[in-house]
Amino acid sequence: MYGLYDKEGVLRFVDSDKDACIAYAELFELSSTNYCLMDLDNDTKKVKGTNLGQSLGVNNN
Repeated sequence: MYGLYDKEGVLRFVDSDKDACIAYAELFELSSTNYCLMDLDNDTKKVKGTNLGQSLGVNNN
């Protein structure tokens, strides 16, 4: 998976195809100095044994 981030660090587009992300940038006229393309599969660290559904608390105020 690839993620295309704008210069403010906001995720703008995600796709498994790198060329699709670049096409998105071209469609919205983002120059290469205004976005960052990241390989999300290689940048994400997976933690085994973590269940976020059970570890999040609920506030009933």
